[in-house]
Amino acid sequence: MKKLLLASVAMTALCLTACGEKQEDHQADQQGSQGADKKVEKQAMSKGKPELGSFGVDLAAMDKSVKPGDDFFMYAGGTWYKNYEMPADKTRYGAFNKLADRSNDRVKAIIDDLANSAETLTGEAKMVADFYNAFMDVDTINAKGLTPLQPTLDKIKALATKSDLVKAFGQSWKDNTASPITYFMWTDRKDPDVYQMTVGAGGTSLPRDYYLVDSERFKKIRTAYVDHVAEMLTLAGDDNAADNAKKVMALETKIATYLWPREKNRNRDLTYNPTTRDALGSDYAGFDWDSFIAQTGYKVPGKLNVSTPEPVKAAIQLIKDTDMETWKAYLTYNALSNNADNLSDDVYNANFKFYGTVLRGQQEPRPRWKRAVSAMSGTSSLGFAVSKVYVDRYFPEDHKQQMSELVENLRTALGERIVNLDWMGEETKKNALAKLKAFRPKIGYPDVWQDFAGLEIKDNDLFGNMARIDQFFRDQSAADEMKKTDRERWGMVPHRVNAYYNASFNEIVFPAAILQAPFFDPNADAAVNYGGIGAVIGHEMGHGFDDQGSKSDANGIQRNWWTDEDRKAFDAKGAKLAAQYSKYEPIKDNFVNGKNSLGENIGDVGGLAMAYHAYKLSLNGQEAPVIDGLTGDQRFFLAWAQVWREKRTEQSMLSQLRGGTHAPGRYRALAPRNHDAWYKAFNVQPGDKLYLKPEDRVRIW
Repeated sequence: MKKLLLASVAMTALCLTACGEKQEDHQADQQGSQGADKKVEKQAMSKGKPELGSFGVDLAAMDKSVKPGDDFFMYAGGTWYKNYEMPADKTRYGAFNKLADRSNDRVKAIIDDLANSAETLTGEAKMVADFYNAFMDVDTINAKGLTPLQPTLDKIKALATKSDLVKAFGQSWKDNTASPITYFMWTDRKDPDVYQMTVGAGGTSLPRDYYLVDSERFKKIRTAYVDHVAEMLTLAGDDNAADNAKKVMALETKIATYLWPREKNRNRDLTYNPTTRDALGSDYAGFDWDSFIAQTGYKVPGKLNVSTPEPVKAAIQLIKDTDMETWKAYLTYNALSNNADNLSDDVYNANFKFYGTVLRGQQEPRPRWKRAVSAMSGTSSLGFAVSKVYVDRYFPEDHKQQMSELVENLRTALGERIVNLDWMGEETKKNALAKLKAFRPKIGYPDVWQDFAGLEIKDNDLFGNMARIDQFFRDQSAADEMKKTDRERWGMVPHRVNAYYNASFNEIVFPAAILQAPFFDPNADAAVNYGGIGAVIGHEMGHGFDDQGSKSDANGIQRNWWTDEDRKAFDAKGAKLAAQYSKYEPIKDNFVNGKNSLGENIGDVGGLAMAYHAYKLSLNGQEAPVIDGLTGDQRFFLAWAQVWREKRTEQSMLSQLRGGTHAPGRYRALAPRNHDAWYKAFNVQPGDKLYLKPEDRVRIW
């Protein structure tokens, strides 16, 4: 349900929260006789009618009794919204979830093919089958109980000194526990060719706001959390579980008080504070950094970064001031909770009851096979091994070519828009165009696949499999620490429905699974594809020019390439957009955090502008046809709104508002209110609820 962040790809994700010949031969060998059938299926998927409606939009989902200018989200999808009933194992559902379910079904089909013939398999195919079979072997998992975790629990129980504690914090990646001092290895933002460790503060199990907001809603959640911690500690054999749970809550509340708020924590100027290994001990005294780093597996011989200096110093003081028994209870709870997915049903269900039901409103756990698919679908799991087969079966190669063309169309459109900006000077424009030209798109799947040589997976040892996977990727990361950064690395597996921008490499990445309707359909009307995947492409390009991405240049180096005057004008526009989104109130007294979600909102508003511009260029001066009574502009904006169609439990909405970085989908659907063409397309007039005066519409890119 939760896990301490030990490694991170510095990227901005779109949602939620977008082969060489030898490789193709290898995939065909893995699939055996079924490969030919699947390739036929793959070819067929790129032919025929649009998946949705007659031109690519689900008209039956609309609620035409709602004025577009009053609620464009409900106008575009209100009938679906009112009729859709949330399944008991979900907390939100929309276009992303629909495609994620489809992706899961396809992965399940792949795994079933492999798992049913596991005895004859070798290599990665056998790893996938054995991992899945181990995950699904509930009887063996339940029979083992807490036995797999017992060495970790015993190690925590034996901690006697603060020196022991520091080592335990450094080993949190291995034991899957937690630490008030966190770290990850990624690129040096000033030198993207070099890996650098970033140290920060963390260690809470809930979003920061959940500890600090004084309201009945959050008080009830805090009470439920204490009860949950007590239940987990009891499962671990703690005879003083109730009192220790209160101590854990008090400890985490202290951590929350010194952690930076989310909007401050995402400011790249504030979170880049380079220091040296030698200076770390004096600048952040009172903590045995050498001992801590020695447990991480990394060398860290020279420079490193401290992302949040004051919170790190506060964490060091908290470690000193807090007694060992409280820290041991904290580590014991996190060991049980963070490993719950890989332990017996009694542990998993107790953990789910809080993190699933109380926090997100999920009434039932997902089916076990879906949990198994999720467990093997990460970049630091077997995700790329699964994706090799997924791409071969389900990703038509012509989709990659069509996407490449769309990306270049969006690049052209943004270039023209930059040239014509009235608020940016020539010097800054020159730098912006250089960055745009240097954008590297990655589409569908990686050219170089993850190598799993040396990883051992057993068909009867889920807990051990997860530990060996963690060790495998940590060893690989540590071996790469002193090498030049790997620009072929992907931060998402191809069968994940998402997309991202990576500032350090100045790249935009679109995994295969997002290249489906409603985002992309080769048989859909052009307006729909530009309003869907076109705006997604624009969104990711926009991250290179949002309030934080704009602080890195064409080479991914964090530096100021703006004139002071232009930066001031840009920041003023961002502040205006933040204020606009901060007025949205999905739950009484709980608003969208416009400052924290600013990068995503700039991506949405700017991405729409780029996609609309590119769509108009694609018409070559001709008028778009009217289809089913809808103009091209209407189809474009409807496609955008239906991408963000979603329904949530109230708990999920609250979690998104207080812990997420994106505005909820229903407000992302309203981004068109900043575009003049939307007003004309739907005859939005003064007095309509979404109407903005022309001078109040935010136009950035």
